[in-house]
This record gives sequence, structure tokens and C-alpha cells, in this order.
Amino acid sequence: MPRQRIEDYQLKAINATLSHVWNNNEYYRSKLEGAGFTEPKIESLEQLASVPLLKKDVIRGDKQKLLCVDPKEIGQVHLTSGTSGKPIYTAYTLADQYVYDLLPKYLEIFKETDADVAAIALPYEFALPGLGFQRLFQFAFGTAVLSLGKGGYMAPVDKSLELMKEYQATVLATTPSYAALLVEESEKYGIKIGEDIRLKKILLTGEGCSSTFRDRLEKWWGCEVSFFYGSTECGVVGVECSKHKGYHVMEGHVKVEIIDTVSEKPLPYGQTGEIIVTTLLREGMPMVRYRTGDIGYLQKARCVCGITMDVLHLRGRMENMLRLNGEDYSPFLLEHFLMEIPDVGMWYHFKLNQGVLKIEAEPFRTKLSDEQLAEKIRKHMADRLSIDCQVEIRHDIPRTFGKATRVFN
Repeated sequence: MPRQRIEDYQLKAINATLSHVWNNNEYYRSKLEGAGFTEPKIESLEQLASVPLLKKDVIRGDKQKLLCVDPKEIGQVHLTSGTSGKPIYTAYTLADQYVYDLLPKYLEIFKETDADVAAIALPYEFALPGLGFQRLFQFAFGTAVLSLGKGGYMAPVDKSLELMKEYQATVLATTPSYAALLVEESEKYGIKIGEDIRLKKILLTGEGCSSTFRDRLEKWWGCEVSFFYGSTECGVVGVECSKHKGYHVMEGHVKVEIIDTVSEKPLPYGQTGEIIVTTLLREGMPMVRYRTGDIGYLQKARCVCGITMDVLHLRGRMENMLRLNGEDYSPFLLEHFLMEIPDVGMWYHFKLNQGVLKIEAEPFRTKLSDEQLAEKIRKHMADRLSIDCQVEIRHDIPRTFGKATRVFN
């Protein structure tokens, strides 16, 4: 769509959302009235900045605070893992799941059809990702789905790989670490990637990773690997096209802003700050100006793919930033340079102790001794980032079926 039509739609959708929360939710209405609103309406997208921000701590552990429908209207409940505190509950109505979440179709980004087979190796317990992708592929695109989950009792890795082989999966939706685990384990079970399993595309979500980590996966799986950015609270936010130049914001479903983390004022295109998301077309539990805790910046669409939706560039989570030599470093940036070394495997830890960074890494198909590899990593990180770090080569970094923990502060 032309930019003006997108913005006209978003303004209407935001005002419909504001009207809905004003009429159906005490918390939202009191916050809007406290900010000087006498009616639930803004005249322009610029005025969205006058709507109060929604902080995670306000809604942690409270399943009612943002609910905007009668409880009997709830069709599905999701909750976050609660790794940073009490979980956040998200209630969807059936219309949220099967009407509003599927209304806008992004046909330039999702090329899947009813001829494809999508393997979904994401959590189906509690959180949104597994069921969210299942609904997207089944109901928007008519794609057959293999509900793999992530290494649970009914779906160990060998069975998951076997099912992908039997049904000739063409698409895989999973996390970066689990994509690495699956391809690593395929060798153990005698399944040849590229022959027994021939994917066209992998969608990565649930964890961030660097472009070099993605490059490794593309080579290993022999297919396109694209990033998908979303959350249990907000649903889909942004998806890469095949050009891999950032996330096209799903502007039919969300309005994204960037704010200064201190002043909380909106930032223009190109400036890095906290990502703020307002859900559109959501009736059960809308998120209005939700502080995600993620860092990034927006740019106007200039992608050669022709898509006119804004492009979001992620820089990591605020809570995971590593402070070294008085500066904040994203773990993605450190991973990017670490993965440039082909002798280093895809399992590693960054450990920060009193300002000193220690990297624990595994060797990967290398003839270097552990001492030589450690020295190579030390020198590479010093050359690329001017960071002096300690390095320990390990052969036993544990694999995980949950979210991979890479950073230890």
C-alpha cells in the first residue's frame, strides 16, 4: 500500500483500540483520563505519544488488569515464561485468534501455500509461538503443519527429524539454538540435510541472534533463513524479507515507535532507543504503547523488494547488554564477531565478572589445539572490538530445548 493509506488505516485502528479500552477497561481509562484525555481519540499518529506508556511491571502476574472482554469470551490464554519475574498473561478471544490475527496477509513475505509443509519446532506450552505459527500457516495459507514442539516427551529430536523427513517439510519455524541443535543431531541419526530433508526456508524467532550465526545456519541447512520478531504479549511485530535488510514491521497488526529510554520521548527514524508496540485489531487484551524492553531503530522502507512497510533494526534486549570498558555492547554484536571464526562452534557463553569478559566456546571441525583456538579468539576479539577477554575452550557446553542462555552477568 502507499504510505499514506497505511497511516490512515493505522490511525483508524488505533482510535478503534482506544475506544475499545476506554469503554471496557478501568486501568486503561484511568491512565488516559490522567493524561488529559476527555475522549478516546487522537487526531494524528504523532499524537500517539500523548497516550501513557504501558510498563511490564504493571501487568506482571495480573490476568485481569488489561482484560477488555467478559472472561467467558476468552478463547485462549498465553503467558510468558516469567524468566524476568512473574509471568505476563495474554488472553485472546476466538476473533483475535482466527479473524484479527489473520486479516492482513503479507503475501510478499510469506510465500507459503497449501503445497507446503511447515514444521513448527517452538513451544506449544503456555507461550504464543507454537500455536501462533500453527494458526498462521494453517488458516492464512492452508499449509500442512507438523507440530514438533521443542524436544518434549512426545517429540524427541530423532522423532522430529524423522517426521520432517517422512513428510518432506519445506518450512521450519524454530529458535536459532534449536535450529543448530536439530542440524547437529541429524548427523548422529544418519539423516542427510539437503537430501532427506530439503527445506526452502527457516523462520527464526524466540531468541535473537547475529547475522553471522544466521549465515552458519544457511550454509548448514542449505536454505534461506529469515528472522521473525514478535512476542507472546504483542504477537507478530516484524519479519525479514529475503533481502535480509531488517524487519519489515507488520503494520496491519502493530504500530511501532522508538522512544528515548530516559526522557520517554519519541525518537525519529534512524535513532536507537526502546521499541514500543501498540497492537491493532485486538479485542481480548490490547497492548497500548507497550514497553518491550528491546532496543532498536526504525527506517523508512527503501527495500528493493518493494515492500512499503517501515523497517525495524534490532539491537538486543536492554537487560542483556554487556558493559565493557564503560560502553554497552549487545550480545548479538559479540556473537557476530565470535562466529566469524570458523573453528568456533555455535554453542558458547559470555560471562561478565566485575567488568571482565570471559568467553566459553566449543571447537568446531578444527585442527587447532584448545590453546591455539583460545589465542585465536582472544586476538580476533581484540582486533575487531578492541576488547581484551579471557577465553576457555570447553567440549561440554550443555544443549538446551528451552531458550538458550548465552549471557551470564
